[in-house]
Amino acid sequence: MTPKLTGTAAFQSRDFRLYQMARVLAIVGSEAQALAVAWQVYQITHRAIDLGYTGLALFLPGLIFILPAGHVADRFDRRQVVRVCYTLQTVCSLILFAFAWRGMHQVGPIYLVLFLIGSGRAFSGPASSALIPHLVPKEHFVNAVTWGATIFQIANITGPALGGLLFTLPLPERWVGAPVVFLFTSVTLCGYLVLLTALHTRPGRMEHRAISREVLLAGLQYVRRTRMLLGSISLDLFAVLLGGAVALMPIFAQQILHAGPRGLGLLRAAPAMGALAVSIRLTWKPIEGKAGPTMFVCVAIFGLSTVLFGLSTSLPLSMLALLLVGASDMVSVVIRSSVLQLATPIEMRGRVSAVNSLFVGASNELGEFESGLTAQWWGAVRAVVVGGIGSLAITGLWSVLFPELRGADRLTSESLLPLDTPQPAAVGR
Repeated sequence: MTPKLTGTAAFQSRDFRLYQMARVLAIVGSEAQALAVAWQVYQITHRAIDLGYTGLALFLPGLIFILPAGHVADRFDRRQVVRVCYTLQTVCSLILFAFAWRGMHQVGPIYLVLFLIGSGRAFSGPASSALIPHLVPKEHFVNAVTWGATIFQIANITGPALGGLLFTLPLPERWVGAPVVFLFTSVTLCGYLVLLTALHTRPGRMEHRAISREVLLAGLQYVRRTRMLLGSISLDLFAVLLGGAVALMPIFAQQILHAGPRGLGLLRAAPAMGALAVSIRLTWKPIEGKAGPTMFVCVAIFGLSTVLFGLSTSLPLSMLALLLVGASDMVSVVIRSSVLQLATPIEMRGRVSAVNSLFVGASNELGEFESGLTAQWWGAVRAVVVGGIGSLAITGLWSVLFPELRGADRLTSESLLPLDTPQPAAVGR
């Protein structure tokens, strides 16, 4: 009989503990920086479409580098790949600090730096995702995914709130606002690199074949063949692409809710607060069955909550709607992340994770561009409401198109891997 796992089973692994500490630093810094960039761009141009361009600048590298990023994650030591990418992002944060320190009032150079940050993320995303199974024993993996999502939400709460606070500190004129936030982000990313270096894990290369068209396309072909994978990541893509409202929060904070930068920090933190509450529960009471139907229900709640946010003119009601957005999204994130790794052979996880990173980037960064574009056409409120309705429509359509996902039950490799795929060997630290 398999012993019952405790809610903190993943933390028995030293490398998992160190890696999650590093992630807290990186996410807090990056979220604070995202808030500062959004506010700075909007104050320079006062155009919704320019907020959308920030998301587009971050997304395009993921589209351009999807195939080589996945190959790199499987071909080289994933820890070293992540280290190089975060070194690049640290340099970019220092460049943003220099721009803000000089009081630059042009958005073009900011977009260029965001493109470089997106390039680092394009390569670090697949490598980071594929690194997780190396940090814990096989039987602790779902618990590790859940705790990883929980820690992500804790950092997501802290980052925007801290960014809003730093942005309004009474500092000397050249430090006030964006400069101090960008400098803070540079320090947190340096901390990430120090902790990453301390990991004992040495994954080595998983893919030993030389680069070729077949090797590069293997991840895309595997996702296309595996209907459960294709359904889960494409559902997230279209639901968040249509229903995301993050890019428009500066407009809601300033023009609709009249809450200023601190109100923007609260709005950015609210989804993470809802997600945190749900993720803590999932660490102690994990999803044991009916994973597919649960995912569809939560994506529908995500769409309804987005509509409520778009219609709200009250800060408390808007925060409640965003709490529900984060809570429902958290469940689907845990299910999708578990399916992604458990339904993929270990030697292909880098390339499949690269495909997933493109989908996630499209739903987040490209979703920000879509939000900015539709808000420029229709106004912020109508753009968010129509997007939420679109998410509901996608949920209903996908439940029909992907019965394999709708029928997914337990989150185990034995139940999720295709029958013709060899079972992966147990992965230790």
